[in-house]
Amino acid sequence: MANVAQGGRWVRKFRATSEEAPQLVCFPYAGGSAGWFTRLRMDLAGEVQLSAVQYPGRLDRLRDQPIDDLHVLADEVFAVLDKDRPLALFGHSMGAVVAFEVARRLQAASVPVSHFFASGRAAPHLQRNAGVHLMSDDDMVRVIESLGGVEPGVLSNAELRAMVLPVVRNDYRAIETYTCDPSASITAPITVLAGTDDPIVPLPDASGWARHTTGSFAVEKLPGGHFFPVDHWRTIADLVRRELCGEDAAAGA
Repeated sequence: MANVAQGGRWVRKFRATSEEAPQLVCFPYAGGSAGWFTRLRMDLAGEVQLSAVQYPGRLDRLRDQPIDDLHVLADEVFAVLDKDRPLALFGHSMGAVVAFEVARRLQAASVPVSHFFASGRAAPHLQRNAGVHLMSDDDMVRVIESLGGVEPGVLSNAELRAMVLPVVRNDYRAIETYTCDPSASITAPITVLAGTDDPIVPLPDASGWARHTTGSFAVEKLPGGHFFPVDHWRTIADLVRRELCGEDAAAGA
């Protein structure tokens, strides 16, 4: 069950079996919402205190103004996070870059980041501006469908399209105008999750995250395209459990 009070409107905190469980904060993709991580929370079975960020402009935050500057978005998330204990961060696609910027802010505030998981995203210094945020609605829908972000035909509904596309366009504007210094780094270990058939994140670009940590680095390849996690949440949960709870916890899952 999600607790909306924790972190105000920004964070959906799911109950764990213990308040002392490791904390993992998850960041969704462009156009995505906190609920995307529900299956991961279920597969972690309460062993990890999982929270998910709810960006403004969607679902229960429909009336909140979306933020099209990724640095401002990171500032807002950083401000509401629980900083009393170490945090691990997990971001998919755009969410990986938002999480990275939050990790940089946590590090600057001397808040320990225990582990960083970057899923389905090229290294932040490798700017990829395909101009999606400047496309027509029809072209943007084709891009979303081609990546598997939505089933073909779903956005043919005019009312749904009018609600979804402005948010997606906003998020693409945020990530496509974002820039990162190639020397920016964190001290937390980084684990990259990469889809073997991801059309927009080739493995060398995903491996580029190595330059952004002074800690350990690993790449985990999983079958699938850009949204490969939906078919591999259990495997990802085992990976998270291993890194945050120890080898024995992963082996006994």
